[in-house]
Amino acid sequence: MGNPFRGADVISILDFNRGDLELLFEYADRAQKRLGTKLDVLKGRVVALAFFEPSTRTRFSFEVAAKRLGADVISVSGEEAISVAKGENLADTIRMLDAYGDLIVIRHKHEGAAKLAAEIAEDPVVNGGDGWQHHPTQAMIDLYAVLKLFGTVDGLRYALLGDLKYGRAIVSFLYGLTRFKPGAVYLVSPEPLRPRREVLMKLEELGFRYEFAASLDSVIEEVDVLYVSRVQKERFPDPAEYERLKGSYVVNLKTLSRARPGLKVLHPLPRVDEIALEVDATPHAAYFYQASLGVPVRMALLSLISGAEI
Repeated sequence: MGNPFRGADVISILDFNRGDLELLFEYADRAQKRLGTKLDVLKGRVVALAFFEPSTRTRFSFEVAAKRLGADVISVSGEEAISVAKGENLADTIRMLDAYGDLIVIRHKHEGAAKLAAEIAEDPVVNGGDGWQHHPTQAMIDLYAVLKLFGTVDGLRYALLGDLKYGRAIVSFLYGLTRFKPGAVYLVSPEPLRPRREVLMKLEELGFRYEFAASLDSVIEEVDVLYVSRVQKERFPDPAEYERLKGSYVVNLKTLSRARPGLKVLHPLPRVDEIALEVDATPHAAYFYQASLGVPVRMALLSLISGAEI
């Protein structure tokens, strides 16, 4: 099998098939075994992190991943820190980063920013999250977490709870599930936060089966994986709509009292109040373990894109 990631842009999880993702997971297994060792497989390469939105886990895990592989890192954080604040457009910023580095990771609030960057840059571009629909590397981490927790992604029953309209991580995870064979997928959200029409049209185009659930209580006894997303305040065009919907769902001990013993709760983080702190101490909580996989998965991705062996 060849390396489909070599020299490739990573804009959407839908750009890759099941075999591609399984190769990534094999490399992530290798990376996880070597986390205590600094590798030199990307020595002499420069990874440019262009983060035009706030980020903790994505930015730092990419930086750690690059450095563990021996690469140097240059970083842009926020429009105020660079010439965008002086009026420079995104295209020109990408051209400069492309000249300075060998790979660009971009995060941006506008849908399509990563695709635009990929069209401009000669070097590979990785989408670290743009707009409301795509966060492919988070979906890769989430699927890998399920695989590590259950030994499979297939056959499990999933409930996706929360902001399915603006939450790019949970939408990307949903797209990622289309590459596997889940036993069932329940979409649970307040009516105004259901997936956008174009997302549902894509699922239908792919022949992917899902069900809307009126409430988490109606499916909690059935599911193996509960994926929770916060209400995305920063993406609401209308602050009043956010105020109406914030706090409209919460996972707590009462919620989980009827859950299967093996149920695992995932969350891309950060959380606000949608998962109570009391859940952290239960065997159901898997979101911190999920977050810990960000470094090995992104090490795997960077090495594959660069054509390097771990």
